[in-house]
Amino acid sequence: MELKKICADAGLEGVAPLDGQIDLDGSTPGFETTLAIVSADRSLMDSCDAGLFCLDPFRRSADMDPGTAVEIGYMAAQNKLLCGYTVDGRFYPEKVRDYWRAAWGKELRPRMTTGGSGGLEDQDGIIVHSEGMIQNGMTEGFIRLSGGTISVGATLPEASVPAVKALAAGLLRA
Repeated sequence: MELKKICADAGLEGVAPLDGQIDLDGSTPGFETTLAIVSADRSLMDSCDAGLFCLDPFRRSADMDPGTAVEIGYMAAQNKLLCGYTVDGRFYPEKVRDYWRAAWGKELRPRMTTGGSGGLEDQDGIIVHSEGMIQNGMTEGFIRLSGGTISVGATLPEASVPAVKALAAGLLRA
């Protein structure tokens, strides 16, 4: 896997969620298998010193993979260093705007109320928040509060290199 080589080149041992699922290969899809995968992923995160996360929009939405968001929160709660990478460097409100146009054929509008971290809302009156951030404020915020960075590149491997280097430097300082 290319990402593991990028980690090794930076002096890190990279692991991926599938690494914890080797014993589950061939399992029948279903509730119990899904819980076993979640448990294996959690154990793998517990064994890591830091986390690297792809923040790309998931399934044509404005947001990243919700499972990755959970992983960010889980590792942030353990006070681990986190970094993210993406090929979509647009700010989050722009991603939401484009998603609303493509999915619903509707435009965002100026907010009817004040306060919070956004000046726009969708047609349901839901705030479009996280201005100045590439991804949802909670996920990117947890990464930044951990001391980590977000890197952007033309390809996922290219985007991951600065994030991996930031993790390696941060772990050396710790």
